[in-house]
Amino acid sequence: MKNDLLSGRAVKSIVLFALPIMGSSLLQYSYGLVDNIIVGRYVGTNALAAVGNVGSINSFIIGTALGLTSGFTIPVAQRFGAMDKEKMNKYAANSISLSLLIGILIAVVSHLLSTPLLKLIHTPDDIMELSSSYINILYYSVPIQMALNNFNALARAVGESKKPLYFLIISVCVNLALDFLFVGYFRWGVVGAALATAASQLTAATLAGLYIFRYNEEYRFIKSDLKISTKISWQQLKLGIPLSLQFTITAVGSMILQTAVNGFGSNVIAGFTAAGRVEQVLNIPMSGLGVGNMTFVSQNYGAGNYDRIIKSVRKIFLLDIAVSVVCSIVLVTAGPFVVTLFMTDYNADIMNAARHYLTAIAQCYSLVAVLFVIRNTLQGLGFTYANMIAGAGEFFGRIAVALLFTPMIGFSAICYAGPAAWLLADIPLIVIYLVKKKNFKHLIKER
Repeated sequence: MKNDLLSGRAVKSIVLFALPIMGSSLLQYSYGLVDNIIVGRYVGTNALAAVGNVGSINSFIIGTALGLTSGFTIPVAQRFGAMDKEKMNKYAANSISLSLLIGILIAVVSHLLSTPLLKLIHTPDDIMELSSSYINILYYSVPIQMALNNFNALARAVGESKKPLYFLIISVCVNLALDFLFVGYFRWGVVGAALATAASQLTAATLAGLYIFRYNEEYRFIKSDLKISTKISWQQLKLGIPLSLQFTITAVGSMILQTAVNGFGSNVIAGFTAAGRVEQVLNIPMSGLGVGNMTFVSQNYGAGNYDRIIKSVRKIFLLDIAVSVVCSIVLVTAGPFVVTLFMTDYNADIMNAARHYLTAIAQCYSLVAVLFVIRNTLQGLGFTYANMIAGAGEFFGRIAVALLFTPMIGFSAICYAGPAAWLLADIPLIVIYLVKKKNFKHLIKER
């Protein structure tokens, strides 16, 4: 049953809608987490470092692709809220065709750039070949990932957040089985891990596509809808490009930061990678609430429920801050134990780097809660340029740490790169939201 986000208690509706999104995010992160754990235990520290080393480059390419699809579906949710089913179907169908076309183009460009990018971030020689093998296989699945993200976003745009979770559960089971088969049994190393991830994503994309085209009651496409419209594509690109640039700018900052991390050797890279995976998992509750609020805001914006938007944002903001405090405690207490799952034998250098990083993040975790709520709210309203501004803030935060403070302070500076980036992103987002909030209040009074 779909969630009704246009009536009833706002926070309850958002939380119920967000819970499956959190489950889906957890399963999506598990692709990388499972790969890291199995590669670390069955192949070794160098393989784990290689998989972690490509994380920033992968975020650069995949983030660019997925940012576009996130923007393409904003008008779908807004038209759903306005009860304009004809335009909603046209926007939805165009997003499918446009995502597939752009996904193929990005996959081609990615293969041309992968080796130069690995050299650009000063990948150590002992993991260069492993890193290249892993990331180039993943790039073949870029169109698949774009299709999967687009289908899931279309389902959520009309209030359905459970079906994407079910598809991902099946996909993760496929990934886990193939990881053990390809890496553990056939001993294909990082290549096996990448193949398992690609196959599992294809499974999820196929199921999600069947649901959108055949079983979702809201969408009724005709053949002509799937023909790419120049006018609609331009409208969707104007929303998607700022989101894509946000991911791109942030990822470039992460790549530069990864360059600084690589200077500390494979053990620190492995510790930084493992701790980063733990942090990503703990981001999920806050991120899920933000994404749930984004869909809520999109639908209610289309329906003209401005007062409902203002009240929900305030309450979700407070809830996300409370969640961030709980997540900070878990990072410090349980995080180091999870890091040990990535190793066959205890390594003091890896553990020291991981503990240092987790402690620094936990001290400033509320900053990322603010980022998730305000950024997704503005995205739901269609003000995606704010995401690009926030991405620039994150970029300069990471650049400052990597180029200025790391040479003076060392690895401690790298650990606080994330909080610095969040702070510089939060400031402009808060200012923009307060301006939009004031405008909404004027519209409410006029009514």
